[in-house]
Amino acid sequence: MATFLYKLGRSAFRRRRLVALLWVALLALAGVGAASASTATSSSFSIPGTEAQKAFDLLEERFPGASPDGATARVVFKAPDGRKMTEPANKAEVKKVVAELKSGSGQIATVTDPYAAKAVSRDGGTAYVSVSYKVSSMELTKETRKALEKTGTEARDAGLTVEIGGDALQAVPETGAGEIVGVGIAAVVLVITFGSLVAAGLPLLTAIIGVGIGISTITALANVLDLGSTTSTLATMIGLAVGIDYALFIVSRYRAELAEGREREEAAGRAVGTAGSAVVFAGLTVVIALVGLAVVNIPMLSKMGFAAAGTVVIAVLIALTLIPALLGFAGKRVLGRKARKGRPTGDKPNMGTRWARFVIRRPVAVLLVGVVGLGAMAVPAASLEMGLPDDGAQPVSTTQRKAYDLLSDGFGPGFNGPLLVVVDGDKAAADRTVKEIKGLDGVVAVTPPALNKAGDTAMVTVVPKDRPSSAETEDLVHSIRAGSGDEVLVTGATAMNIDFSQKMNDALVPYLALVVGLAFLLLMLVFRSVLVPLKAALGFLLSVVAALGAVVAVFQWGWLGSLFGVEQTGPIMSMMPIFMVGVVFGLAMDYEVFLVTRMREAYVHGERPGEAIVTGFKHGARVVTAAAVIMMAVFSGFIGSSEQMVKMIGFGLAIAVLFDAFVVRMAIVPAVLALLGHKAWWLPRWLDRVLPNVDVEGEKLRKELAGSPGDPDEERALVRV
Repeated sequence: MATFLYKLGRSAFRRRRLVALLWVALLALAGVGAASASTATSSSFSIPGTEAQKAFDLLEERFPGASPDGATARVVFKAPDGRKMTEPANKAEVKKVVAELKSGSGQIATVTDPYAAKAVSRDGGTAYVSVSYKVSSMELTKETRKALEKTGTEARDAGLTVEIGGDALQAVPETGAGEIVGVGIAAVVLVITFGSLVAAGLPLLTAIIGVGIGISTITALANVLDLGSTTSTLATMIGLAVGIDYALFIVSRYRAELAEGREREEAAGRAVGTAGSAVVFAGLTVVIALVGLAVVNIPMLSKMGFAAAGTVVIAVLIALTLIPALLGFAGKRVLGRKARKGRPTGDKPNMGTRWARFVIRRPVAVLLVGVVGLGAMAVPAASLEMGLPDDGAQPVSTTQRKAYDLLSDGFGPGFNGPLLVVVDGDKAAADRTVKEIKGLDGVVAVTPPALNKAGDTAMVTVVPKDRPSSAETEDLVHSIRAGSGDEVLVTGATAMNIDFSQKMNDALVPYLALVVGLAFLLLMLVFRSVLVPLKAALGFLLSVVAALGAVVAVFQWGWLGSLFGVEQTGPIMSMMPIFMVGVVFGLAMDYEVFLVTRMREAYVHGERPGEAIVTGFKHGARVVTAAAVIMMAVFSGFIGSSEQMVKMIGFGLAIAVLFDAFVVRMAIVPAVLALLGHKAWWLPRWLDRVLPNVDVEGEKLRKELAGSPGDPDEERALVRV
């Protein structure tokens, strides 16, 4: 592989104008496709195989036009102290709001009158209007949202408190600010790392081009492939991360080859042949992790994974072709000021060298501190409770949270998440079901059954005693399902969240097995070792569990919650563990491949195990550190979001990269390799014969190029250990 990539790198360097033109043309083509494509709507959210989904499907069949999975909103009214919502003046204001809502949008399905629906609290101080829509919350138009947000303006002027809750106001979280902050910090880190504005600009430029092509393609194909507006979020985050990483690795190796006295074209070829091989296999691990999301069998997640994987493939191709082409244009400006003026930069030990030697002298102590430290951080993960956030997790300043609190105070917490029970039977079966549910603990109210025209299906609304995300409400859902036959199904937003969490929980172990198993085989090919991939996988699991522990401590227990803007503790978002595994695994393997490949390269060329570790850190530690800091900056930019879900993702990914890059890869990995010595690179002879030699470290390439005219390695003897 190294030989092929070497030729590819030299070819891209020589034909740099053609290569650059092709990528610019591809970006323009994708941009035109995105601009001419019709506006993307939200991808339909479904969870195949769950009871909540079966109930939705049955309702769509038996209650045509009912839109059971459509968006909902609740407009909550609170009378001034000492007044009641049943007073004529207040009633008149509410009637106006009901009329406004009915005429405010063609996407509205139903609007209930609180006085007819008995949606007034016992003390008369609170009332609410229920609004249901024909489409999901992500498919609502801006005009529909604005009409809802303006609701109740006159009522507020009349002295009433009016707040709006429900998923109708939930838009796709805006992530642009976080990305801009991340790119800004990345630029500073790259300038410090390279000491050259040109060298710092190349990774940023190529990452942005790659993300531009990826996101434009997703936008262009959104309606054809039913890709929702959320699909591009993960693709942008991952594309930006790996795009900067991969370009950083190639540019760094190119500068190192120039420092050894090679001509620019030869240096570009060797950089792509060696660091490019690491990029290919690092990219493959990320693709495996993202495509593996299909194991969960939730179409929306699968599409997000495939789209992000496509962006990673683009990032790899750009690193292998566009980077060497741009290096051809950059000339010597890619070097630092001293190197450009011909001053010797010296071969002094850098921070990476000094740290590696420290670890080699005290491997047991470093290993114990790293493992015990991450183990302690992982302890809270044993208390992990998964769910999906409701309006109770919103900041207290939002109208959704205020509406949630008003409903809780006026009617009880369970009114924020009623359950929808679907009975596949006649009125007698429905009445029997209502009677059984009334006898269960944790039930506040049960509405009379509403039958369809054919009289063979009924809908029953059940109001739990506790809030939607509580364990008691989940127990109630299980109790209704356990005490009823196959003809009774429980659905609604609360039940759907419970089923979604269960589905994610059930898929975690198979997903881990698939991703870690395939990556283990891939890393065995890269390193031609059994113990190195095993150590990489175990280290990754340790860092992810520790990161989950930190997430639980902050967002579930509330430790340091005020520091990160956590206003309401609660269950951890159910997709968080799998999301973290997929994203962090790919980035962790990036660092592992780049750092340890350099060690392997030094080892096969004759260095002793300890020396190889020092060499790997000398050339790779600074680059890996820069890449990790950049990723942490990108992810930390999302912690400032007002959305609890986005905040949690940003914090979880940033802390996971911190643990994996600086504790596992920088401390535990060299300590384990130092303790293993030669055994680290052991591979059974039968397995050595079976595995194809992909030559990631460029051993065959060096043998082919050794002795070539002008090669600084001409006099060096290559030793195979």
